[in-house]
Amino acid sequence: MPNARTLTVIDSHTGGEPTRVVVDGLPPLETNDPAAVRDQLRSQHDWVRTSLTHEPFGAPWMVGAAMLPPVSDGAAAGVVFFNNTGYLGMCGHGLIGLVATLRHMRRIEPGTHRFDTPAGLVTARLHEDESVSFRNVPSFRLKTGVVVESTEFGRLEGDIAYGGNWFYLASVPALDPAELDRYTRATRQIKLALSAQGVTGPDGEEVDHIELFAPPSGPECNSRNFVLCPGDEYDRSPCGTGLSAKLACQAADDALPPGEEWVQESITGSRFRGSYEPTKEGVLPTIRGSADVVAECRVFVETGVAAGAIDAG
Repeated sequence: MPNARTLTVIDSHTGGEPTRVVVDGLPPLETNDPAAVRDQLRSQHDWVRTSLTHEPFGAPWMVGAAMLPPVSDGAAAGVVFFNNTGYLGMCGHGLIGLVATLRHMRRIEPGTHRFDTPAGLVTARLHEDESVSFRNVPSFRLKTGVVVESTEFGRLEGDIAYGGNWFYLASVPALDPAELDRYTRATRQIKLALSAQGVTGPDGEEVDHIELFAPPSGPECNSRNFVLCPGDEYDRSPCGTGLSAKLACQAADDALPPGEEWVQESITGSRFRGSYEPTKEGVLPTIRGSADVVAECRVFVETGVAAGAIDAG
């Protein structure tokens, strides 16, 4: 394909949730600062995102990661996360996938590594067993007692919290993996209800992640969750930023002591482990999980499509 751009990507999954890391082929960028790169990709090169998260090569549940040279002293890399509808400030499962990808590329060894993200500097540790833990950005609860009505669950009362993305978190009696369509409908409805009520982050940010909690499948976990992500796809993993938001709520309620581990089970049965250190504003969460590399690919994008012909819907 002589008139095609080539993106080299490495695919992994973290607890069932995919991450597609672009390791080569990004268009020329004015800077390596992740927040500025995010804005430039969105305004000038959105074809990168749509090529990797839309058909025919992508899928609605795909999360992408543009790997960048580091900007902070001692950082291993920078990264911008994106999905089928837009760009993310941070992505917990995606960061674990990025670390696994760098390990696969033999660019890092077990130890502590730092990463520049649009949400701030994030520290991760690659353990000898190839699991990954990361210190997320400061997380906090903004509001409590936020009421919404759901046709599936009736009246819900939940929290608004930040864990790298904005979340609405509420408890429900049970979560059955056989009822994914039902939970997807319910969480979409909740997101629309929050928007209609004008519930946002402190600067008008959309609360674009909805997280439901219920008792786990067994005593080895603390709870099971279902997370609706932007683009109206559910998270196959337990959601790292969602667990960070959950830890912030637990700390605000004095329901989990600092340093004590919370084991979060996803709707698919995969698990993350989380704990936190308190801060004046909230918590500093640490999340641990594992990722597996599953493919290396070269993606060819026709130049007409790369110029913006891919439908972003």
